Amino acid sequence: MNIQYLLEKASQDHSHICPRQILGVRLGLAGMHALGFDEPPAKKRLLVITETDGCFTDGLSASTGCSVGHRTLRVEDYGKTAAVFVDTVTGQALRVSPLADIRQKALVYSPHETRHYFAQMQSYQVMPENEMFAVTPVALNFSISALISRAGIRVDCDVCGEEIMNEREVKLNGQTLCRACAGGGYYLVDEHNFIIPSSIQHEIAG
Repeated sequence: MNIQYLLEKASQDHSHICPRQILGVRLGLAGMHALGFDEPPAKKRLLVITETDGCFTDGLSASTGCSVGHRTLRVEDYGKTAAVFVDTVTGQALRVSPLADIRQKALVYSPHETRHYFAQMQSYQVMPENEMFAVTPVALNFSISALISRAGIRVDCDVCGEEIMNEREVKLNGQTLCRACAGGGYYLVDEHNFIIPSSIQHEIAG
């Protein structure tokens, strides 16, 4: 397998290539193969939900063609180098994750490289998929059609007045609210209109 083009694509926004970028490229290819795709399918048929951000996700995007801008790549930050691949036509969903011993296997595939980082760099490019990843069928706990939503749907929040796209509004007590005004936001606004990050809200409350 020649993945050099994909690795170059994954590293465009970085000054170097790293094991996580390579892992993202390989995991993206493995996820597509598991769904029966030899290359990225057209018309937004593939949806990828990554469980972390950073270099790994750049690799995923390079190999699958999915991106946040096209609304085909979602981030659920669990801090894991894993991803769920969804065929939006059939509804099939598969979670692909690295096997627990993938780092140890990398040393076997690069026996003359004693530095673990560089052994992973070399080995992740050539190891067979079945020695790298576990593929698990999963059921999503949300509607794919609701996640994708419909183009051109816009409403205004009854509290803050801001526009809400992609059917992300919440109906509460007869009002149409954005998630922040409905109490599900990741920030608060204090009495002086300063945004309070959710990470320090508990300190203020205490």
